[in-house]
Amino acid sequence: MLRITIREDGGPPYRQVADAIAGLIDRGRLLPGDRVPTVRALAGQLDLAPNTVARAYRDLEDHDWLEGRGRAGTFVTARPPHRPAAPDAGLARAADAYLRRAAQLGFDRKAARRALDRT
Repeated sequence: MLRITIREDGGPPYRQVADAIAGLIDRGRLLPGDRVPTVRALAGQLDLAPNTVARAYRDLEDHDWLEGRGRAGTFVTARPPHRPAAPDAGLARAADAYLRRAAQLGFDRKAARRALDRT
């Protein structure tokens, strides 16, 4: 769930949604490959029309923040247009996810590090 607040005096709602998502990506709160909510889910969460959220997503796709993958969903692009302002936080989340996945597959930290060193 994305934490976005739409303000009455904040400009067009689609622009507020687009700016909020771009900000989350820029701050490293959403990482490359992260899936964003469906248009309907986010519209329901924000009490907006689905077309408003769809317009925001299209704008973000046009500016290379997001990419639509058909039925698979909409995702943060592999290379957002700006490097996250807080790379340490983003890298820490990515490292944590990697280590959790390695543990799920039955590998310890040493094996996970060896795999990284080989790439």
